[in-house]
Amino acid sequence: MDSLVPKDHAEAVALFRSEVIGALSRRELDHGELHAALVGLSKQRFRPPGSEHTRRFSVPTLERWYYRYRAGGLAALRPRPRSDQGRARELTDEQRELVCDIRREHPSASVPLILRTLIADGRLEKGAVSQATVRRLFVERGLDRVPLRDGGGQKTRLRWQAERPGALWHADVCYGPPVVIEGVSRPVRIHALLDDASRFIAAIEVHHTELEIDMLGLLVRALRRYGAPDALYLDNGATYRGDVLRLACERLSITLLHARPYDAEARGKMERFWRTLREGCLDYTGSLSSLHEVQVRILAFIDQHYHLAPHASLLGRSPGIVWSEAEANRPPDHLTEDQLRTALTVRERRRVRRDTTVSVDGKLWELAQGFLAGRIVTVARSLLHHGEPPWVEHDGKRLVLYPVDAVSNARKKRQPRRPDAPPKPDKPVDFDPPKALLDRAAGRTRKE
Repeated sequence: MDSLVPKDHAEAVALFRSEVIGALSRRELDHGELHAALVGLSKQRFRPPGSEHTRRFSVPTLERWYYRYRAGGLAALRPRPRSDQGRARELTDEQRELVCDIRREHPSASVPLILRTLIADGRLEKGAVSQATVRRLFVERGLDRVPLRDGGGQKTRLRWQAERPGALWHADVCYGPPVVIEGVSRPVRIHALLDDASRFIAAIEVHHTELEIDMLGLLVRALRRYGAPDALYLDNGATYRGDVLRLACERLSITLLHARPYDAEARGKMERFWRTLREGCLDYTGSLSSLHEVQVRILAFIDQHYHLAPHASLLGRSPGIVWSEAEANRPPDHLTEDQLRTALTVRERRRVRRDTTVSVDGKLWELAQGFLAGRIVTVARSLLHHGEPPWVEHDGKRLVLYPVDAVSNARKKRQPRRPDAPPKPDKPVDFDPPKALLDRAAGRTRKE
């Protein structure tokens, strides 16, 4: 059984006082006997709760305890709180409001820093107030630093969860231990998608970079396998702030959500998974020499342990079971390749150079339609397949772009800019601008 202890310091003090004068309260004493007994007690030393030293108590103090205990029992011996508790009497009203305003605007500022700064700029005299007094003031006003920092402000933080598996996915990147490839240390970035309601890992991949294209590739592979979630919950890194990701999610009817900046606790589920992955896998990878070795170890950990292990937030059920049950009861909603291709097709305006070439992602492509030289066109490309060449969209037509082969072009016969252009007239057209001006000046009219 748990030991029975006082519920707070005030009750511990009341219990101590009752032990000091409790024996007297159970005896029938006249005034002279009571005084003599109290004098005897005042010569003894007692150790109050929370104190490292013993002390004596005066006869008036012991007498006050005696009559309170007889009248109200243990509750009457509780120390009474000060009426001005938390008011920092050493400070004026203006100074109290000043230190409170500083704490509201700068929650991370410590009490010593606040006092030191106010003393340095002359708004507070040195020694005017103690640090403990200011801390009590902050606690009384609800401005103590730990709740402000952990709560992200005055609003209460609540535990939340998506209503069902597939409703919300988290996406994030974790820094893994670097790998040494051919004597060169290379970074490891682990990209993952986690389902909120089931804690199931929809996709996880290892890369050297944390680019938007890495995230898009991971998302596409998860969409092909499980279909689209209702929403995607991301942090504010550059990886998740690109226009391509935003446009692709809009086309696929996926709501894109971003956490509040500098609020890591808002993404606690993802952070907890990264901690589990580090403790169970990444801390033991040793010296590996390729991303493939890291990838297979992570997949083994996910499939053979994480998805099968009971999860406290799932009432002891495993992420794999919760996800499988939801998948069995959910109608298939897998996306087609055409839908993915449409969603991941990006378009940009480019000017065709005089040699009919266009630069796309630093690579030169050429058009067979020479009449577009010098014009601004719409260049489209699909991010679904990296090897697929881009194309030009013009007048509702799709014009293929080819990689530039300068050596082959040196031997190629030049084609007309526009093969379907109408031929020139058989005889020269009468068109002489200087002669027309001369005739006008001489007053001659043109004869038909």
